[in-house]
Amino acid sequence: MQQPNGIPPQSTATTRLSTTRTLPLETHDLGTFDDLVDLVSGGGVVVLSGAGLSTESGIPDYRGPDGTRRVEPMTYGEFAGSSAARRRYWARSYIGWQRFNAAEPNEGHRVVTDLQRAGYVGPVITQNVDGLHQAAGATDVIELHGSLDRAVCLNCGEYTTRVGLHERMTEANPGFMERFAQMAHAVGSQWGEQVRPDGDIVLADALVESFHAPRCLVCGHDTVKPDVVFFGESVPKSVVEQCFSLVETAGAVLVLGSSLSVMSGYRFVRRAHQRDVPVAIVTRSATRGDAEATLRLHAPLGPTLTGLRTALGH
Repeated sequence: MQQPNGIPPQSTATTRLSTTRTLPLETHDLGTFDDLVDLVSGGGVVVLSGAGLSTESGIPDYRGPDGTRRVEPMTYGEFAGSSAARRRYWARSYIGWQRFNAAEPNEGHRVVTDLQRAGYVGPVITQNVDGLHQAAGATDVIELHGSLDRAVCLNCGEYTTRVGLHERMTEANPGFMERFAQMAHAVGSQWGEQVRPDGDIVLADALVESFHAPRCLVCGHDTVKPDVVFFGESVPKSVVEQCFSLVETAGAVLVLGSSLSVMSGYRFVRRAHQRDVPVAIVTRSATRGDAEATLRLHAPLGPTLTGLRTALGH
């Protein structure tokens, strides 16, 4: 069944991204850095990474230290519900993605790759859609929430590259960047602060209204969507089952830079805990999974992971 606009409704078969969850501001470590070294040295580690791993690449995360979202991302229901919402998304993303796409892997990404090549780390499950693990050379990366590198038509299922889509939007919106620059006094302070983990950005309404959203080259509808899981949208069941299988057979699960505030990532920590698989969490803030963790270090990721690589002799 399809909605009147031709967009299929979302299945309710899997857990959806949702909800802000308040976390305690006080954090307490459990174990030491040496314990982390010992855990990872055993090998078979599955990494679960979140937005906090990419902040050192200049991509802010969604949440503050207490787990509350700093910004409200567009939901699947909003995007699917109207052409106006899709135009708003693509106008904002057209600007934001250019900076997002220029981000490069940081030392944390490189350490994960090095530990994978050395045999300590196996598959990487990432909640991020920025492709920075792969850019750093990591393999066997499962993109839990998809990737901004591609887009898909919700009406006919046609895929396209984001680079190609950006070129089409540039042709359809001549002078848009110049108009944005002219209004920089109104939105300039938000340029650096409000680029989101999905490449979105705050943009003036007047600019949004002048933007021509992309249309599918196959069916002609304006139902082109980035191939990422929006809030309120379901992670594909096959991906969830694959990740459960990896976690259940892991030597340990290492959570990097995720508050685990949404179930899409937290469920893997719960499953590991249920199967007596050790869970180590390294992040600056408290997380929803702290109670299930074998080891918790509330520390900056770059220096901590660099120290871990050195301690393991790589």
